Amino acid sequence: MTGIRAAAEAPPARGGPQAQPPVPLPELDFAAALGRIRRLVWQTPVLRTTDTWLKLESLQRTGSFKVRGAANRLLKLTPAERARGVVAVSSGNHGRAVAEVACVLGIPATICVPDWADPSKLRRIRAAGARLLRSGPSYDEADERAAGLAAAEGLTLVHPFDDPDVIEGQGTVGVELAEQLSGLGEVIVPLSGGGLVAGVGLALKPRGVRIVAVSARRASVMLQSLEAGRPLRMPDEETIASALSGGIGDENRFTLRVVREVVDEHVVVGEDDIRAAVRSAFHDHRLVVEGGGAVGLAVLASGYRPRGRAAVVVSGGNIDAPTLAAVAG
Repeated sequence: MTGIRAAAEAPPARGGPQAQPPVPLPELDFAAALGRIRRLVWQTPVLRTTDTWLKLESLQRTGSFKVRGAANRLLKLTPAERARGVVAVSSGNHGRAVAEVACVLGIPATICVPDWADPSKLRRIRAAGARLLRSGPSYDEADERAAGLAAAEGLTLVHPFDDPDVIEGQGTVGVELAEQLSGLGEVIVPLSGGGLVAGVGLALKPRGVRIVAVSARRASVMLQSLEAGRPLRMPDEETIASALSGGIGDENRFTLRVVREVVDEHVVVGEDDIRAAVRSAFHDHRLVVEGGGAVGLAVLASGYRPRGRAAVVVSGGNIDAPTLAAVAG
């Protein structure tokens, strides 16, 4: 475990565009969003451990928190947008969430994924009836294909993180936590594109809650971009935390800025610590947690001591059986 400066040890980033002028974030109503999505999203439990509480989004309806943002975005579509359909780019969890919500709502869905996406997540996307398109070896290529389809076919792009409606939906994790744990002082949240951290931070910072963001060392483009002051592109690296992989978008409008504003501390964890956290969750708590969902647990195992009454967001549990067997032993 290391602090924010550890990101300098990651592979060199490819240059991206200069920072774009800030776009005002619309006023978000997290309580209203929770009411809106309730019929499509489960209230996940909290589990007490020796040192802290775990918010188990790994037990969410689609196996991750991503269904919250997807449901909030799709429920706000106009009838015409629903009829034309939606498209999304995903490393797996967002795609599954969009596909399953779209299936319930009767909306045609197309999901673009990089070639390395988790097979178990791809099976779920197909099972929900979505059109699944493998779109090249990198997340950025899948992102570009989704944007191209949106323009060519008139589809609504459901962004995995850089969208106010998605951020609002993810922030309902924070609303639930505040209701479930009185006196909450700190929340430890996985960081990828920043939708979850932005939403939870905006929901809980006004309540005086401290926000700690955790990046996987091999999936730290948001952290690198924060240090550079602009969106960067980085090569996709193999990692047990593949749910956190991918870029933040060359024209990132919201999450880069919001993450900078709401996060009190950044922590980076490595592959060995993440694997140990997946293994410990399985053997000690009988929890199935994917690598990206376990980075907060990895922080605790590395000796980090939370401040006050703390919760860790266990953000996903979609790990394929062979990988779990290999890691959990």
